[in-house]
Amino acid sequence: MADNRPVSSAIAPPAPLTELAAHIARAIEAAGGWLPFDRFMQQALYAPGLGYYAHGSRKFGPLARDGSDFVTAPELSPLFGQTLADAVAEALRHTGTDEVWEFGAGSGALAGQLLDELARRGQAPRRYTIVDVSGALRARQQQRLAAHGAVLQWADALPEAMIGVVLGNEVLDAMPVQLLARVHGTWHERGVTFKPNAALAPDGQARTAIQSGAFAWSDRPTALRPPVEVAGEHDYVTEIHPQAEAFVRTVAERLARGGRGAAFFIDYGFPEAEYYHPQRFMGTLACHRAHRMDDDPLADVGEKDITAHVNFTGIALAAQDAGLAVLGYTSQGRFLLNSGLAERMAERPLGARAPAMKLLAEHEMGELFKVIGLATGEGWAARGFAAGDRTHRL
Repeated sequence: MADNRPVSSAIAPPAPLTELAAHIARAIEAAGGWLPFDRFMQQALYAPGLGYYAHGSRKFGPLARDGSDFVTAPELSPLFGQTLADAVAEALRHTGTDEVWEFGAGSGALAGQLLDELARRGQAPRRYTIVDVSGALRARQQQRLAAHGAVLQWADALPEAMIGVVLGNEVLDAMPVQLLARVHGTWHERGVTFKPNAALAPDGQARTAIQSGAFAWSDRPTALRPPVEVAGEHDYVTEIHPQAEAFVRTVAERLARGGRGAAFFIDYGFPEAEYYHPQRFMGTLACHRAHRMDDDPLADVGEKDITAHVNFTGIALAAQDAGLAVLGYTSQGRFLLNSGLAERMAERPLGARAPAMKLLAEHEMGELFKVIGLATGEGWAARGFAAGDRTHRL
């Protein structure tokens, strides 16, 4: 006998917000319904216990199957840290110091490579200080670097004056950026709103479900501008970097007060003229997850990295304004070759050379990644910038 009862058309309830998404949604509500993107990015990456860098998932590794999201140079090959040790040793000698500071030490791989190589050279630092905002990563660093415990320490804040050599590998790209969008000739600051899902109540009326929803872009007219005029009238999206520049300015001020020090920052980026080229109209903002890249930072918040390329001209100016000299600026590939990577590779078996080639190859890390060196006083002719220095292009 046929069953003629009406079939119920059940509607699946929207997926509930994660704890981090709910946290950001409340922040948007408290801010009046709109949050500048840099504040959204700050929460997505660094909200205590919730943000991408604040929870315990694995971030760094060579392959997606190991559960990692992206690979950094020291994870790719130990030759990276061993070669960078050449520049660090040179800087320690010229500044007459015996301390190293590393910001955003990740898995601790670079610190381990540097400490081992500096000890082999007879230049082990008296103290190696790691500054990292992630408690989860700090725990991994402490475990990985246990053998170096005598010289290692971790810091939550900087002293008023610093001496020594400062390192930052892929640190600046993870600092929150402000988004600017030129739409029909008018500049806007791009921010984020939260749109709750509408759920159907039993009586068929739409009701707001505050437990679920989605983030969305929202633009507001602004007086903010890129540091150089972007030619053309076409729509254009880009980033400005007040937090990264403020960070470099702070580090530079502390080194200048100490009177003896140097800094090396390694990251992907461009000088200002290339960064704000009219053809770069979609900006550089990107997300990384399981070794894949996407351009939607509003989706899967807290489950993937959010980055932007570095404007190295802004970094150089911030350092100079605070009293440091620019030692040099060049591609990572050229810097490593100048520092002896080719000779190190020649001494290694073929299997160890292949990963190291990715550090040099132009279509891999060699050209996209850049190195900028800074120092107190007048600096010196640093070996890493001996050939291929591009300081004149900043």
